[in-house]
Amino acid sequence: MRARKIPTLLTARLRLRSFRKSDIDDYAALNADPEVMRYLGGETWDRGRSWRHLAFLQGHWLFAGTGMWAVEQKDTDTFVGMIGFAEPEGWPGFELAWTLARRFWGYGYATEGARAALDHAFTVWNRERVISLIEPENRASIRVAERLGERLQGRTTVRKQEFLVYGVDREAMGGLREIRQMARAAR
Repeated sequence: MRARKIPTLLTARLRLRSFRKSDIDDYAALNADPEVMRYLGGETWDRGRSWRHLAFLQGHWLFAGTGMWAVEQKDTDTFVGMIGFAEPEGWPGFELAWTLARRFWGYGYATEGARAALDHAFTVWNRERVISLIEPENRASIRVAERLGERLQGRTTVRKQEFLVYGVDREAMGGLREIRQMARAAR
């Protein structure tokens, strides 16, 4: 087992933290929303399936040493969704994914949180490459991936569903980080 302490990541507006048992109501509501689940297999989940998936998410940290974080607003502690990594047995790569409650769409939270997770993967975990699997019709997630510096690298099929494979490697990410820092300094 590669268990490690689950880190907490902070951004300007968000806290990415370990899931807690008390998150079940918010997590179940997230997975029961048909619009949220539209590009994630298409079917909504009942509370029991959400509970089992939370257990899977926690187990991923134990088995892989990485995983998904619960995302909350720093100023209100309000549950926003989840952002993090998946690489279960047989997966096509080290995947960065994000799922937010619908009321938080359009505020830049997915990009903000995913950028913190991506930076952590490259600087702390020393990962060489990160991918994101995106359903071809999910234009919003494609835009997030592109804002992160990921580029379309191909297609793959997972559990009989086709996905676009977006990805970025650590070397390219280092260059993007320098560009962002120069842009901030110029403001």
